[in-house]
Amino acid sequence: MSGPLPIRVLVVDDEPIALAAHADYVRRLDGFEVAATAGGMGAALAVLNDPATPAIQLVLLDMNLTDGHGLDLLRRIHGLGLVPDVVAITAVQEIQVVRSAIALGITAYLIKPFTFAAFREKLESYRGYHYALADRSHTSQDAIDSALSALRPSGKLLLPKGMLPETLRAVADWLREQDVAASATEAAAGLAMSRVTARRYLDHLVETGSAAKAPRHGSPGRPELEYRWLHPRALG
Repeated sequence: MSGPLPIRVLVVDDEPIALAAHADYVRRLDGFEVAATAGGMGAALAVLNDPATPAIQLVLLDMNLTDGHGLDLLRRIHGLGLVPDVVAITAVQEIQVVRSAIALGITAYLIKPFTFAAFREKLESYRGYHYALADRSHTSQDAIDSALSALRPSGKLLLPKGMLPETLRAVADWLREQDVAASATEAAAGLAMSRVTARRYLDHLVETGSAAKAPRHGSPGRPELEYRWLHPRALG
């Protein structure tokens, strides 16, 4: 017996790097498929209105778009009688925007910048919610409770033994601010920690999809590894 169909996702972001990164993140998750991408409000509405496009079930939505605001797009979507779920993926933290987005029915709100692990947690929680209510004309109290609880996962993301969230955030913030790739030695100097510690946290960022590492060419002796942040800077 085949499993449930993948959730069809529309990714909306006016920054090409962010758009490509978020679409790639979706493709790395089980149970999802990228149905389309859109670089703005007009392009998103064109996809949603296209009868040739299978129904979109989830929209990953940036708020500050060059041709409109994410809240306006949400209102337009509702005006069309469409009811996809929406996860806001944005750097916008103004409380009024957050309140308005919640009032317009967003399912989750993810603030840039974030790691792939945080993205995965949000979408896997959404997936549990979606499947708890999928293909039902009627539901039950237990099904509703299960769906809503899926959106509120308990506990924090687990880190490897001995790693601290505060240190991981410091290393991630430092690497994200660098204009060029940096070595563990440079990170250690910049963060006032040991090279071994810096490298451990940098490697964890690589493992979770937030950074990449490669040999530093042109360095004398044994090549040193350098790290660069993969997720785009906080945009829109």
